[in-house]
Amino acid sequence: MRVLALDYGDKTVGLAISDPFGWTAQPLEIVRRKEEQALKPTIARIREIVTQYGVDTFVLGFPKNMNNTVGFRGEKTLAFKEVLVKNFNNIPVVLWDERLSTVGAERILLSADVSRQKRKDVIDKMAASYFLQGYLDTLPKS
Repeated sequence: MRVLALDYGDKTVGLAISDPFGWTAQPLEIVRRKEEQALKPTIARIREIVTQYGVDTFVLGFPKNMNNTVGFRGEKTLAFKEVLVKNFNNIPVVLWDERLSTVGAERILLSADVSRQKRKDVIDKMAASYFLQGYLDTLPKS
């Protein structure tokens, strides 16, 4: 079992992957693009990762407002979910509440004394790892 987490943003997608047992999340990489609509290279890279790791589930970070409503960024994430479903119709896409995942990832990096520039370079994949671990923790362990 391999789960790939995606933290979808305007110009990046932070990726994290589970271990083969589905117990732990590790930051993987950040896929960058020049324009939000330029998704073909992003989908191509995700396809490579799916093949390389044998991914069988996507966990897509779903940004909700603090009052639990879906805003502009949430609507864009729902549209990206449809792109994933269209391109990977055999892999389920689970929406996962990602509120405060960036804050949590930032705290972890600060406690590790990571410089501001390095935090900026890794925060998206760390946030994906943060909410992926939350998802994995809800799964029954065999």
